[in-house]
Amino acid sequence: MFDNRKNVRFPTLARALIPVIFDGEALLKDLSITGCCVEYTMFVDVKPNTPYTLKVIPDSAAKIAPFEIQVESRWVRSGGYSCEIGFTITVSPKGRDFQRYVDYLAWRSSAG
Repeated sequence: MFDNRKNVRFPTLARALIPVIFDGEALLKDLSITGCCVEYTMFVDVKPNTPYTLKVIPDSAAKIAPFEIQVESRWVRSGGYSCEIGFTITVSPKGRDFQRYVDYLAWRSSAG
């Protein structure tokens, strides 16, 4: 499933909020210009192919303001005490913060 991606996913230290799924924060595990993966530390009920608004809160080192992206769930993987959800980005994000954050993640992964 992951080998067929068109765009590289960059690991992040960001937090994610999707209030209609869960009131608390989740971990934004990775991000690309076309999709992302979010991990919750508990089971959450998410149906594939459902649209959501995801608020990304970048790590403080990025010096980038929080931004929102429109996503659609593609897959859900639950196991033990966590739940991972794969999303595709369905609408090109407004503003520059999204692209700046992806560029920052690409720079950080090439520098490390």
